[in-house]
Amino acid sequence: MARVKGGTVTRARRKRILKQAEGYFGSKHLLFKTAKEQVLHSLRYAYISRRLIKRDYRKLWIRRINAACRTNDISYSVFMDGLKKSNIAINRKMLSEIAIHDPEAFAGLCKTAKKAAGK
Repeated sequence: MARVKGGTVTRARRKRILKQAEGYFGSKHLLFKTAKEQVLHSLRYAYISRRLIKRDYRKLWIRRINAACRTNDISYSVFMDGLKKSNIAINRKMLSEIAIHDPEAFAGLCKTAKKAAGK
């Protein structure tokens, strides 16, 4: 059987990996083997970070809501419980935006939540 070199396919694959590894430190952007290892690690880190970002934003929104609740003399847990009991369905992202940009409306939500929670 004839020898098959597969040069174009191999070169294209290596160029693709090295293109992804642009800007990496040291030999990680020059040598194929180390570049391939680092690209695989980097893709894994990117996958994990896409999930971590969602968690971090949720934590940020909760902190903002909690701070705004405390200025209105109510705790975060009582506030959220009161909103559920009064059938107000606003997600945490929107609640934090209201707390920042419209404190009067947020104070109204706090009053409603206090009344529904019985405090």
